[in-house]
This record gives sequence, C-alpha cells and structure tokens, in this order.
Amino acid sequence: MRLALYAPSLGYYAAGMTKFGAAGDFVTAPEVSPLFARSLARQLAEVLSSLGAGAEMLEFGAGSGALAVELLLALERLQCLPSRYLILEVSASLREVQRERLKQSAPHLLERVVWLEAWPQDFVGVMLGNEVLDAMPVRMLEVTAREPLRVAVGDSAHGLVWAKLPASEDDLRVLAELEAARGEAFPEGYRVEFHPDLPGWLQGVAQALKQGLVLLFDYGAAAHEFYAPERWMGTLRCHLRHYAHNDPLIYPGLQDITAWVDFSRVARCAKNSSLDVVGYTMQAHFLLGCGLAEVYEQAFAEAEREVDRLRLAQGFKTLMMPGEMGERFKVMALGKGLDVSLSGFAMRDFRGRL
Repeated sequence: MRLALYAPSLGYYAAGMTKFGAAGDFVTAPEVSPLFARSLARQLAEVLSSLGAGAEMLEFGAGSGALAVELLLALERLQCLPSRYLILEVSASLREVQRERLKQSAPHLLERVVWLEAWPQDFVGVMLGNEVLDAMPVRMLEVTAREPLRVAVGDSAHGLVWAKLPASEDDLRVLAELEAARGEAFPEGYRVEFHPDLPGWLQGVAQALKQGLVLLFDYGAAAHEFYAPERWMGTLRCHLRHYAHNDPLIYPGLQDITAWVDFSRVARCAKNSSLDVVGYTMQAHFLLGCGLAEVYEQAFAEAEREVDRLRLAQGFKTLMMPGEMGERFKVMALGKGLDVSLSGFAMRDFRGRL
C-alpha cells in the first residue's frame, strides 16, 4: 500500500494525475462546499486569538489547496489571519497544484504561505489534518484458529495476488492492544486493520507542537463501532473516478486506497505522546457548534444566482446528513498548553466513547 500510494513518480499521490473534485477520484469536504472552511475558520479564530500574535497555521497534506484558500479568506474577513500558513506536503505535484490555486484565488495572501518538507520546531498555533490519517498505509491481520497471519501482497504469473505471512512481534503486540481496548478477542476469520505509522506520526506532531491545537477530520469511529461484527472483512476501500470498490490489487498507483480510522487508537497514541485529547465528535455537531447555520444563512442571502443558492443548499446537506459526511466523519481535537473553550465541541463531545 505504501508503494502504491507514495512510490516516487509512480505512486498515486506522487504522480501528477487529477485526484480531487468532479474531475478526480473523490471529493473532500472543502471541495463539497466553502461552508466547511468558513465554519471551521470561526473555531480557528478562537484559538489563534487566544495564542496571541505570532500564532501560525499548519495544514498536513493540503490536497487541491481548496481548504487553504477558503480558510485564509475567511480568517481575513474575521481579522484573525495567522502570521504564517504552513503546508507540510509530501507530493511535489500537489505542492504545485496548491500554489497555483492560491495564486488564482488569494494572490494577496500567498506571501503568508510556506511549504515545508519536514516538521517545524517550537510551533505555536493550530495544526489541521483533513483526511490525512485515512491515507496512511494500513496493515491487515487475519485471525485464524492457530495464529494470526499478516495479509500481504504477492506477485504471480497472473499479476498481484493476496498472500498470507506469519505475523511479526509488532503485529502481535498491536493486536493484543486492540483486543484489550475492545474487551474481547477477535473471532476466527476477522480481519483487523491498523495504521502502523500512526504512533510515530503523532510523536512527530507532539515534538513539533510547543503550544496549540491539532484538529483531525476523517471517516472512522471509536473502537466499539469500528470493530463491529459486520466489518469482519475490514474497511479498506479504493476510489477511482468516483467509483468505490474493495480491490486494491487492480490499477496500482492509479487509484486511491484508504481505510477507516480507529479514533480510540488515535487517542491512546496521542496520550502516549503527551498530547491531551480535548474533543471528539461528529462532523455535523462540530460544524453546527462553529456556527454553520449562521454561515449558511449569510452565504445564501448574499448569493445572487439561483444556481449558487442551490449549490449552497446541496453542500449544506452533504456536510450534515448522516448518510453523507455528517456522521461518518469525525473530528478529534488534541492539545498542548491550551486554555480555551472549543465551540466546535460545545454541542456534543463523545470522548467518553473512546
């Protein structure tokens, strides 16, 4: 999965193909509607103001640049621009896409944007990751009557095939951790997924963050829901031209491969890295807490064309409806040295479910 997604020049995120929006393979919340960023900006303004002059923004993997553009414009209207907007992006082709979008849509704010290739030091501000965790390579284990096996990929005369290997000591350690969190062993035949890079990534976040907030948006669930009996084959999904399927062995490097996020494990790894878990809720509750209804009403009143009003209404529904992004997407807030109430979690905070 790592090679299929990130191999230089050949991996899905390393190649220069269109990935986001109607012409790509999938749509993220910032592309669905500007209402997402405009609502989120209200939460960011609260935190940036509390941290004082010099507070910065850092976006992990800025995708098409849509979120960066809308956030900067919204924060400008709120008179709460960060001193710098940093983007940590591993894909050279996506860095160019982001730069061009900023030049076209917010040229006067481009000087505030800095692209990074490594973690910053002594960062004070807000770190933001929208659909970052689900793009990390996932490892899959299959529980058998004798011993757990790692589900891997092999080569054959007919192409790529599934292969099963003995689980490593690290695999077994993580499996034991997940079973302890679940409160019981996984049944025979169950396929367990986890992101092996997650602990190290969160350690990097914690080491870079001196003071501030980390907001993570992704589809996933707490462990009791994530490892439900009906998900016995895992959550691995592929996206190609807006068609979703579950065969990652076809079109390697040409399709997106993702898996749900176990937010209970994210919380444990964050705490082990000395980060505080300061909020966890559904995207719908978060956006409403940030004032989405008011943002929508204002945008609707300002829209001059009927087609623009229809797009706003459709975007609102997609962001909020349970069958769309409202419940499937969760928001987790991690903090360090933070002393501010977070309006996005005022309506509902489900940390007790983690």
